[in-house]
Amino acid sequence: MKDVLIIGGGVAGIQAALDLADRGTHVYLVEKEPSIGGRMALLDKTMSTNDCSICILAPKMNECFSHPNIDVLEYSEVIGLEGKAGDFKVKVKKKAKYVDATKCTGCGICMEKCPTEVPNEYNSYLDKRKAIFLPFPQAVPRKATIDDRYCLKLTKNRCGLCEKICKAGAIDYNQKDQIIELNVAAIIVAVGLSLYEPRDLYEYGYGRYDNVHTWMEYERLINAAGPTHGHLKCSPDGRRPKKIAFIQCVGSRDVKRCPWCSSVCCMVSIKSAMLANEHYNDLESYIFYSDLRVFSKRFYEYSKRGERDYKITYIHARPGEIKEDKRTKNLIIYYEDEKEGKVKELEVEMVILATPIMPAKDTKRIADVLGIETDEHGFIKTVDFLKYPVETTKPGIFVAGCCERPKDITESVIQASAAAAKAAELAG
Repeated sequence: MKDVLIIGGGVAGIQAALDLADRGTHVYLVEKEPSIGGRMALLDKTMSTNDCSICILAPKMNECFSHPNIDVLEYSEVIGLEGKAGDFKVKVKKKAKYVDATKCTGCGICMEKCPTEVPNEYNSYLDKRKAIFLPFPQAVPRKATIDDRYCLKLTKNRCGLCEKICKAGAIDYNQKDQIIELNVAAIIVAVGLSLYEPRDLYEYGYGRYDNVHTWMEYERLINAAGPTHGHLKCSPDGRRPKKIAFIQCVGSRDVKRCPWCSSVCCMVSIKSAMLANEHYNDLESYIFYSDLRVFSKRFYEYSKRGERDYKITYIHARPGEIKEDKRTKNLIIYYEDEKEGKVKELEVEMVILATPIMPAKDTKRIADVLGIETDEHGFIKTVDFLKYPVETTKPGIFVAGCCERPKDITESVIQASAAAAKAAELAG
């Protein structure tokens, strides 16, 4: 049997890899970050069961990394492709981590002692991490990575503290990037997503008001592994909120920005409001929506349960403006009450913006390298969404997950299994 390459180590890539590996096909899983797991690893709970996200994903991550038929190439990216379906020749750049993975135990002493702090992209830049780091506590592989953009030893030939204190002798400042050449029969693209930053929506105050956050920032705030260890805190005094507002369609269904609906935002906000109430049972949540899209199995019942049991109030309105009370730092939301035809205001301590799912930042580069097309919005294009939902415009290359179009975890996993089945036909 021939090998298969999967680009992207999120839940879709992991599912496709496990499907193929379990049927005897050897898989190369290429992930650009130091750990597999993708966005799902950063979520607190999943909808519509409110199960722990990492509790579901971590066993799959470990199974994937330890599977005899899967070679995980983390901190790597595809840079070249030749050949055709059944016989692709792929070039992969494996970036230097400056840590010997065979020696590193993931003990974390180097991270405690490192003097350099940098913005932490894994916590949506809400806190800082060290120049030598693990992306998140459940990272797989659990091996440290030195960020060569910030390490004082690599940039200024100073410090070198992590090498001095590492008892395992795992630090290797002389490591170099490697170019690996692979021969595979098929390729599955599962590079994931990025999120819209609503800084241009000035009326909502994102980036100006401390207590206005995007839904992904909220996921990290409510997560026990996040920057506040799961405690919701208002800036600057650290008090916990009593009222939170969730605003839907911030940037989406907007012809000037993102004309598509991400399909998951309504349910994400309902789940987020439930989690807030589970943490603090006196907390009230308000969801401002244009259309409440609760279309999948048991979603409608989930939305009604939020209203009945979790103090969620649904308001059919699109807020026109948010202002901050300079004294209390509370946020005042102005919106039109459709029933009364009046402009009303609601004062809350925290606002969460439901921003749309965007193509991953690397999608265009990957598409150009592979010779496949993207659609008018930048997502990977399929031959026919209904008839051929996993086939890209190049034979032998398939797609799965949110890089094809916005979708939830369940849909991503289903599409990943379908892409794996198609790739298996070529692997023989």
